[in-house]
Amino acid sequence: MGDERVLAIDIGGTKMAVGIVDPGGRVESYERAETPRVDAEGLWRLLEALLDKLPESDLVGVGVGCGGPMQWPSGEVSPLNIPGWRGFPLRARLRERYPSLPVRVHNDAVAVAVGEHWRGAGKGTANVLGMVVSTGVGGGLILGGRLIDGASGNAGHIGHIVVDPAGMPCACGGRGCLEAIARGPSLAAWAQAEGWRAEQVVATARDLAADAARGHPIAVAAMRRAGRALGIGIASATHLCDLDVVAIGGGLAQAGPLLFNSLEETFRAHARMDFARSVRVVPAALGQTAGLVGAAALVFEGDAYWHAD
Repeated sequence: MGDERVLAIDIGGTKMAVGIVDPGGRVESYERAETPRVDAEGLWRLLEALLDKLPESDLVGVGVGCGGPMQWPSGEVSPLNIPGWRGFPLRARLRERYPSLPVRVHNDAVAVAVGEHWRGAGKGTANVLGMVVSTGVGGGLILGGRLIDGASGNAGHIGHIVVDPAGMPCACGGRGCLEAIARGPSLAAWAQAEGWRAEQVVATARDLAADAARGHPIAVAAMRRAGRALGIGIASATHLCDLDVVAIGGGLAQAGPLLFNSLEETFRAHARMDFARSVRVVPAALGQTAGLVGAAALVFEGDAYWHAD
């Protein structure tokens, strides 16, 4: 398998990224672009333009992580944070482009979980929750060394655990979901309502994290708010699933201690069962490439991570 490569694709509400990944999990070629607010075909054209920049020799498959929800394993995607795609036949379109290769499409947070289990922070352990905290909040679950898909491929979707029943409305139609509180745009909106950059038309979670690092009190409070919500959600997941490692990736996770200190404090306050106390909650070791590495593993390590077809 040494000369074989997988074409990996990572699609989220913030960015589209594509790369060529080798069997060791190394990303050899890489292209990315911000995810635009355009229609379905405009999104597809952007993805094709990125793919056109990559070499296509020695490919053994195409692995994809895309924001959810989706119809799985058919790969018809309707990402909450990409309104241009509703029921978009992503897997079928990629099969048309690469007719001689297997194409495997899963949730983007599942891809992060798989990547961290295969080559990252969860390597060598059997029970891992991988998370993405960015434009949305998602998760994927490895138990007993195998990806858990669930009935519809959405197992591990921790973003819609309810952490505050009286909390903010969520795009899913619920209220008080972890995603409604901790996703980047919601955090920025909350901070603006509290007076942070109140006159600025567009303020992002990246701006928020930068101001928190400089000690702005409202920005610091917003990061603590996200950390507390994440800690509550992760404690619940840990008690349910008996985990070894929780690995957190995505843009907001780059905030480091600003996020993780309050997360860890809250998690330890709520994870009181003896078996939960040894769980490690860590940043994704693979950083921003975790989704690409996990997408590739859907092809390279299908026995563990792909249970369809």
